[in-house]
Amino acid sequence: MQDAFRSLRDYCEKEEFKGWDPYDGLNSKVFDSLPIKNWGFAKLAWIQFFKRSPINFRPILKVPKQLNAKGIGLFLTGYCNILSIANTGNEDYGTVEDLRTRVIEFANLLVSMQSPGYSGACWGYNFDWQARRLFLFPAYTPTVVATTFSACALFQAYEATDEQKYMDVALSSADFVINDLNRTKKNKGFLFSYSPLNGNNTVYNASLLGSKLLSYCYRYSGNKKHKELARESIIACVDAQDENGSWIYGELPTQKWIDSFHTGYNLEALALYQKITKDNSFSENVERGFKYYINNFFLNDGTPKYYNNKIYPIDIHSPAQLMATLYHLDKYDEYSDLANEVMIWTINNMQDKEGYFYYQLKKGISSKISYMRWSNAFMHYAMSYYLRLINNGV
Repeated sequence: MQDAFRSLRDYCEKEEFKGWDPYDGLNSKVFDSLPIKNWGFAKLAWIQFFKRSPINFRPILKVPKQLNAKGIGLFLTGYCNILSIANTGNEDYGTVEDLRTRVIEFANLLVSMQSPGYSGACWGYNFDWQARRLFLFPAYTPTVVATTFSACALFQAYEATDEQKYMDVALSSADFVINDLNRTKKNKGFLFSYSPLNGNNTVYNASLLGSKLLSYCYRYSGNKKHKELARESIIACVDAQDENGSWIYGELPTQKWIDSFHTGYNLEALALYQKITKDNSFSENVERGFKYYINNFFLNDGTPKYYNNKIYPIDIHSPAQLMATLYHLDKYDEYSDLANEVMIWTINNMQDKEGYFYYQLKKGISSKISYMRWSNAFMHYAMSYYLRLINNGV
């Protein structure tokens, strides 16, 4: 495990934490020179070609390796987690001094990567993204996903360094969630939108990430509005939970699948809200959801499943999110054997000899492209939580 983590970290440091992404096809300088570059369907097809191809055409089609804000947030959380281990006297993964320096470097970088022009701190992706409904998200359009991972990382950086500016920036992200995201009223509560743009207000995990962020903000602000709005979003999402504990991805006809890592996001958001606010109204939802999650997305030999009803494709997010979910739900002691099996399986089957992790394994030809945000940053994040767990949850 130590060797696998060091190998991943060495690879990412060598790449200066820059890389490609499954969805970065529109960064292609070749596509930008084509007459079809403004046609929505062509943009969607181009992105899907890059995302689905097991062969990496990015070098020849001139897609540059870049930094991604969510990726930097994931790396920052990872370094904060490893620093917490070093602070106990265990410097197997780095010295306190070196890790603290790295935390400050990443936190300052993340602060500099904010998307300007909104009510509070927020972050987006470094590429245009064409949604299936032919709705364009321009590069750096802030999303609740990128913002939550980034702001929560800055809260951890504040805890690790006592640098007030990190907390100030992270806390201002509540204003982005409250003032810039749209809200769709449901029978009970409401859903936060994925971004400030219209037409993206149907996804449960996105709304719950907004709740998670507001819960974190409430921890530091004591602002009752943060708690109340987090709760209203949670009410809408638990009302949509199936009796068996599962959630479909979203409300559109094309969003009816059930997958592992978004379920993990949902559970983590509910658990953190309850821990922070001491409002345990949703304990039954957490337990029912976790039971479904743990029983439907992992095989006894450690094989992680993407979907509830089939094994392939195996996406790297599926094993990775398990570690964060067990950490935040305080479930590791009970499921340590499974966590260990999943981590061993993932290292043996999805880590390249160069240190990076693959995107997806399929029955046929797998996509073993190195994606910095999707694969490597998320596994660095996951492995840091796993290391905290096996070091007595420090």
